[in-house]
Amino acid sequence: MHLFYTPNITDITYILNEQESKHCIKVLRLNEGDKINLIDGVGNFYLAEITHSHQKKCKIKVIKKTENYSRRNYNLTIAIAPTKNNERLEWFCEKSTEIGIDKIIPFTSFNSERRNIKTEKFEKTIISAMKQSYKALKPEFTELIKYKSLVKQEFKGNKYIAHCNNAVCSFKQLKDDYSKGTDAIILIGPEGDFTPEEVQLAIDNGYIEINLGDYRLRTETAGLVSVMTISLLNQ
Repeated sequence: MHLFYTPNITDITYILNEQESKHCIKVLRLNEGDKINLIDGVGNFYLAEITHSHQKKCKIKVIKKTENYSRRNYNLTIAIAPTKNNERLEWFCEKSTEIGIDKIIPFTSFNSERRNIKTEKFEKTIISAMKQSYKALKPEFTELIKYKSLVKQEFKGNKYIAHCNNAVCSFKQLKDDYSKGTDAIILIGPEGDFTPEEVQLAIDNGYIEINLGDYRLRTETAGLVSVMTISLLNQ
């Protein structure tokens, strides 16, 4: 059944925005009486019926509401340095949304390749991936923040920094430290990695050093490996 994003739905009746209305009526050729599904991005899933098939203001009526749809038993935040090529960070946002993530925090650090981004572009990618994977929770994509400010923020849960500054990477792998059902934040640095000073600053603020395996990974790959590892450990 067709799925539509309705972030401001609060009542039994709702009017799809112009973009969703056009897709519903003009592209999919749905009509009055047809059933559709809705997600609001905060965990609710709806079964609804089209009551007025207007291609700019399609009106629907909610038949059934399911709360806490696709909600997991843990909360995962990935803080990641934006890549030089925006498409690689978009790829990370898309795939991590499909697998399961709650918050993405882009940050700038000493070796950052990109120091400005347009959040609207990533929001669209996340919404599209949320709809494609039938999830009712939309991950939050925050504004760009400086690394020093990020690591000093309060966070309830496990705090990790993934890096490869040590040639041997003698510290634990993520899979060996994380416990099922635990909230976590993981810091993923730029292609040039974190500086030793940045790693120490994270440690001083309660972060645990981890590595993600035996090989050096691209920024977006390291982020996705982290998301996938946490997902698998929670199965």
